[in-house]
Amino acid sequence: MLNFFKTRPDLPLSDTNKAAMQSRFKLYQWQVFLGLMTGYAVFYVVRMSLGVVKKPMLDAGIVSLEELGLMGSAFFFTYAIGKFSNGFLSDYANIGRFMSFALFLSGLTALAMGMNTAGLFFVILWGLNGWFQSVGSAPSCVSIFQWFSPKQRGSRYSIWGASRSIGEGITWILTATLVSYLGWRAGFIGAGIAGLAAAITMFFVLKDRPQTYGLPDAATAFDEEPEVKKVADPKETRRAQFFVIKQPVVWLIALSCAAMYTSRYAMSSWAVLYLQEVKGYSLIDAGFAMSAYPIAGLFGAVLSGIVSDKIFGSNRHIPTLMYGLANIAGMCLMFFGPDNRVVDAVALGMVGFAIGGLVVFLAGLTACDLMPKNAVGAVKGFIGLFSYMAASAQEVISSNLIAITTIDGVETYDFTQAQYFWLGASVVSLLLALTVWNAKKVVDIDEGTTKQVPQEAK
Repeated sequence: MLNFFKTRPDLPLSDTNKAAMQSRFKLYQWQVFLGLMTGYAVFYVVRMSLGVVKKPMLDAGIVSLEELGLMGSAFFFTYAIGKFSNGFLSDYANIGRFMSFALFLSGLTALAMGMNTAGLFFVILWGLNGWFQSVGSAPSCVSIFQWFSPKQRGSRYSIWGASRSIGEGITWILTATLVSYLGWRAGFIGAGIAGLAAAITMFFVLKDRPQTYGLPDAATAFDEEPEVKKVADPKETRRAQFFVIKQPVVWLIALSCAAMYTSRYAMSSWAVLYLQEVKGYSLIDAGFAMSAYPIAGLFGAVLSGIVSDKIFGSNRHIPTLMYGLANIAGMCLMFFGPDNRVVDAVALGMVGFAIGGLVVFLAGLTACDLMPKNAVGAVKGFIGLFSYMAASAQEVISSNLIAITTIDGVETYDFTQAQYFWLGASVVSLLLALTVWNAKKVVDIDEGTTKQVPQEAK
């Protein structure tokens, strides 16, 4: 890792009294939190632009359905590998520099997409974008665990998780409108410009670890019990990282998340085309209908942390079950319910709400709660590897399951097999999530051994 991106050495505590220290800490917390919310939302604006432009690109003969599947698969394949490697690196990184530089490169890639017409270059560029996009989730999670104490994390993490829904909402409404009036190129170029602007903002707003500013760790700053392994020792970090990838509970959560991401990205990638071809929506109508998905997802994400913290005593498993059932019910209503736009909006809202919470739990919070805090990036990266390899496979499988028939020169899309595949993935995800119901929290690592406490006693 280049020295420019590495976390800096700790500085001696610099504040003369506790009140001054907490005041400065809270100011930096707000800057970090707003930077993460804004930046991660724009990460999604860039990555979701392809979902909006699929139909216009198909209609213009720019790409085929198979090439779209390859583009999505290339993105998720490089994203999966990047999530794994960059997740590990984020435990050693200056998050402000690491994230902002990656988003800047992602924005440049989107601009290049809007200036290209060759199918091969679309696949290559979107694959590169997957790598740059992978420096988003894990560093955000690491920064939250660095800057917020254990009692603050659940709500902050879930609110940050809602930023992906904000980004999706911007995409389905603003990007869809832009594409409808200015063409498919505008979708990529607009997203690219937004990425560049957000990256510059993040560079000046996000922070390195608190200790590099002469501040204590978050738990100590707010009079909570200090967490184990606070020191920025690379050897201890590596030992914790190798520890977490050996834990069966992390593997089970990763597999559950992979199945959930199959259905999640099936909806994100193909639902607009589904609404246009199966339900008869226009692009703008489909975009506005899909806006129910991220808006509900925002509420689902925000409520997930609050509900699990305040109602279930930081137990993540009960709300995971509830969200999982809501996801399955919403997909059944979407695929097999009455052909009515109000019903479609309700179904998309149910799925979006459920996915918003499941992403919070399965893609990070549950496993990060259970594992050592100095390996949060590794946990996120490991789960991300599984999740986005599944999302990558989903793109190719879905594109092959969608049957196209031509009658009198008119192409008809049949999503029957694809929708059963998406629904089945949701069911498998929930069943796997239930296998870790009695998982225990690791509170210490001592030469390869662990001390554990029940989940409900956290």
